Amino acid sequence: MPTLLGVWSLLLLWGLVTPCQGLLETVGTLARIDKDELGKAIQNSLVGGPILQNVLGTVTSVNQGLLGSGGLLGGGGLLGYGGVFGVVEELSGLKVEEVTLPKVSVKLLPGFGVQLNLHTKVGLHGSGPLGGLLQLAAEVNVSSRVALGVSARGTPILILKRCSTLLGHISLLTGLLPAPLFGVVEQTLFKVLPELLCPVVDSVLGVVNELLGAVLGLVPLGALGSVEFTLATLPLISNQYIELDVNPIVKSVAGDIVDFPKPRNPIKVPPKEDHTSQVTVPLFLFNTMFGLLQTSGALDLDITPELLPSNVPLTTTDLAALVPEALRKLPPGQQLLLSLRVKKAPTVTLQNHKATISIPTTIHVLSYLPKGAHDALFQLNGVMTLNAQLAPSATKLHISLSLERLSVKLASSSAHTFDASHLEEWLSNVVRLAYVPKVNVNLDVGIPLPKILNVNFANAALAIIENAVVLTVSS
Repeated sequence: MPTLLGVWSLLLLWGLVTPCQGLLETVGTLARIDKDELGKAIQNSLVGGPILQNVLGTVTSVNQGLLGSGGLLGGGGLLGYGGVFGVVEELSGLKVEEVTLPKVSVKLLPGFGVQLNLHTKVGLHGSGPLGGLLQLAAEVNVSSRVALGVSARGTPILILKRCSTLLGHISLLTGLLPAPLFGVVEQTLFKVLPELLCPVVDSVLGVVNELLGAVLGLVPLGALGSVEFTLATLPLISNQYIELDVNPIVKSVAGDIVDFPKPRNPIKVPPKEDHTSQVTVPLFLFNTMFGLLQTSGALDLDITPELLPSNVPLTTTDLAALVPEALRKLPPGQQLLLSLRVKKAPTVTLQNHKATISIPTTIHVLSYLPKGAHDALFQLNGVMTLNAQLAPSATKLHISLSLERLSVKLASSSAHTFDASHLEEWLSNVVRLAYVPKVNVNLDVGIPLPKILNVNFANAALAIIENAVVLTVSS
């Protein structure tokens, strides 16, 4: 089990790394998280949960939390009777009643991590020295430096390195407070607020680290297997974004690692525009997806007349009109069966703003008797070229195929040889209606995207570049 020393060693090494220059290794899925997304994640962690109340309640050791009956500065508290400033008995009722939701400011620090500022306002209520309600409000800026590194379990992690508070203007909203007592309150807040508010930063980072940790994990691929995301390199940081090179490990249903051919050259990733986040899906994942389909037999299909609409008959009559020499003595109107088998992995091409899938196939043409033996007529070797339409959802990249063309050559025949190209238009129509829809159903599982701070890629702009697809979403 990696030790804490190991984590800090990784942090030290990480600080020596320079930002990526736009080249990605041929396998990784590159994720670039804009600083705006990090700021939103931090702001949402404050809005979405009771972090302020929980943390402040813990710090003050008041069972009821920040708004409890004792309060931080109440009886027995720092300003109360018996507290550090117990001499000021007149202020024994003063306590923190509220903390305004902080405004978050994030600045990325290349070679280190993040400068995180939380600007908030603390409200204090109590009784004045002459009786009556006393209300004060103090503006506070919490400034913290946060390092980015890798946790013991291999996830990106933000670690608080330094935290301080700067007390701003203190306003007396209600009541009277003599100048000497006002000074005591001010001095006390200087002492109290760092211990009070810096734990808020730690809790916020805990929530964000959970989101960063979700980048890595096991994602199912339906009946095909699964994808496990891991960090390929240490995180990188520029003044605009955090970069994660995520390595997808594809496994079969049996749990075996699947390794299909990878491109020889690194991917040239386009620059990221400001206020956008980006994820790059490499060609490797496309090859792997179709490789799994091929090895599982999901690309094989027996096409019978029942799979086609009634206006597209699959009979010897249709075949005789194109290649009569292939039928021997079979009568007209007899049904046919087309057995498509894919024995080699398809080839995926990503370039020039286009995604193309080439599927080599063997087509056996047989006479078809629903309850009888099938009589082999001839065999064709073909290549199906399909265009891939790509559409992102929140967490996946979906693929839908359409047939561009089918080319075939005669491999063997039980009768006379013939020119198989005469069959291409007829076969293309059959494949388009029966085969492509079946493959699209199997592709419905999609290619999973790494989760980065809950960024939703449903409306992302999609660009097909050399050997990769780039999704870009505005922050």
